[in-house]
Amino acid sequence: MIRSPTSNSGCFSSGHKWSWKQRNAVIAELGEMAGAGQRKGKKDDNGIGTAIDFVLSNARLVLGVGGAAVLGIATLAVKRMYDRAISAPSSPTRLSQSGKRSWEEPNWLGSSSRLLTQDMKSNLSRSLQTLPTDPSATDTDFFRPTKPKPSAKRSQVELKKSRLRLSLQEKLFAYYRRKVAIPADEQARAKQAAVDICAELRSFLRAKLPDMPLRDMYLSGSLYDDLQVVTADHIQLIVPLMLEQNLWSCIPGEDTIMNIPGFYLVRRENPEYFPRGSSYWDRCVVGGYLSPKAVADTFEKVVAGSINWPAIGTLLDYVIRPAAPPADLTLEVQYDPERHLFIDFLPSLTLGDIILVAKPHRLAQNDNLWRLSLRSAETARLRALDQCDSGCRCLCLKIFKAVCKSNPALGHLTASQLTNVILHLSQEESDWSQDMLADRFLQALKGLIRYLEAGVLPSALNPKVNLFSELTPEEVDELGYTLYSSLSEPEVLLQT
Repeated sequence: MIRSPTSNSGCFSSGHKWSWKQRNAVIAELGEMAGAGQRKGKKDDNGIGTAIDFVLSNARLVLGVGGAAVLGIATLAVKRMYDRAISAPSSPTRLSQSGKRSWEEPNWLGSSSRLLTQDMKSNLSRSLQTLPTDPSATDTDFFRPTKPKPSAKRSQVELKKSRLRLSLQEKLFAYYRRKVAIPADEQARAKQAAVDICAELRSFLRAKLPDMPLRDMYLSGSLYDDLQVVTADHIQLIVPLMLEQNLWSCIPGEDTIMNIPGFYLVRRENPEYFPRGSSYWDRCVVGGYLSPKAVADTFEKVVAGSINWPAIGTLLDYVIRPAAPPADLTLEVQYDPERHLFIDFLPSLTLGDIILVAKPHRLAQNDNLWRLSLRSAETARLRALDQCDSGCRCLCLKIFKAVCKSNPALGHLTASQLTNVILHLSQEESDWSQDMLADRFLQALKGLIRYLEAGVLPSALNPKVNLFSELTPEEVDELGYTLYSSLSEPEVLLQT
């Protein structure tokens, strides 16, 4: 049974007396809402709006004017909240004629205690107003979890690198103290033994071979430059030859058919005016060129065959004997029960500003070539750079030398090659303070790998010279693999 439209009964009967103006105003508003819902059409219709429109259209017949008013107010509030939620992101900046956003609720809704409270409205309004006004900002990326800023990421990475660098720095200094540095007393004893033997050999040569034109012999090598590592176990005794400047000339290796920079041929000149025998060293000429191998054989006969080393050793309280092959022109000296020193006899000659040594090429077919000696100049430059800025170049070099000496897979790397890697890096980096040791060590390691990958390490003093020219491809591969494997964890190199 349908009740009279004028009755206020059921759950909507609250005893409140509505004036006809209030009732007509509410009914008119509900009618406008129903009409507006119908005019939206199917495009924006989502089912809920249709249901609300149906309820509002029939509420007056079922519930009467008073009940329809209360139901209309509640329904209107719910519908407005729903419309705000779904329409705010798509058109947040659409303004009404009064200057307010179209999705904000009208002021008259705030008078009812059954509707949104003022706090709820303000919170909802603030949250909706914070939505982006740029349509492009409503892309799905806007709702993804916030990612750390690039600057924050960079700072974390830099912090991690800094900690790793400090850890490596400490390990490098610990490795130097534990493995690299040689006690001062050991160095002093080794130097003294070398000086004693040098004096005996000089006296013997002057007495037995007075016509051999030699300059004063001198000791050289890393032991005298304070660049020797691990143990004081080797030194060089330089034996300079005296050559007549008008009888000999140097031909660079790159100008010969062999095309090997860093090596020289020493040619005998003016044989028509100064026949064979005019120079003492004519006895060492092979094919018109002074042979370093023939010169070395001459000294070997003297050093190994003519000198009574056991007697001299007894006199000096050393045990002295020629080293076993293939170490030619090398004496082994035991100056302490547990310490041995190897002395290499190295004939050399100077023509103009070129210093050559009788250290043959690794390939047998090139045994007529003299090697260009740049060791003294390289060492002098390295030490001068360190003295200018109190740098760590020599320290870094000594650590690398100790690593190569202790690791058999790196045994083919020479002190000259490592020195040139440091010199090249010194041209790129200016800060070589002690605090930068770890950074420079890693840079030198990476640089050495790059040179091995290219198969070329140019000399810092003579770029035409490739210091890797005597390495075989297999040796280059082994060196590169060993170093590259340690790149991710360089501390492995310090564990040998």
